[in-house]
Amino acid sequence: MKNESLRYARDVVAVDPMATFLGIQLKEIRRAYARLSLDIRPEYLNALGRAHGMIVSALVDQAAAEAANSAEHRALIVEIKVNFLDAVSPGDTVTAEARALDLRKSLSLWQVDVHDSSGKLVATGQAVGYHRP
Repeated sequence: MKNESLRYARDVVAVDPMATFLGIQLKEIRRAYARLSLDIRPEYLNALGRAHGMIVSALVDQAAAEAANSAEHRALIVEIKVNFLDAVSPGDTVTAEARALDLRKSLSLWQVDVHDSSGKLVATGQAVGYHRP
């Protein structure tokens, strides 16, 4: 099941239509962990010329989904919470790392940290996954 879960996370979840449309790229996947990146394009900016919280939230959601689906059972992310800590400039590349804080049979809790290209923590989030065998 372990290899099947990794394959599913990599070959199905990582290339879902929205992630592909947004340009979110999988960089690393292993059991209960995922690292993704996203280039901040002009259409991702808010009125102040910085990355919109919506695009950062989408990255957090996708990172949690890929990590959760690399565990034993298929998962749906049913809740996310994101704290925005710093602005992200246009043209920058952000990286999200998702790791399990608590992994149970039906529910899981994920920590997702988002860093800019200089390594500064720009957002942090948590997600709850619902797993179904």
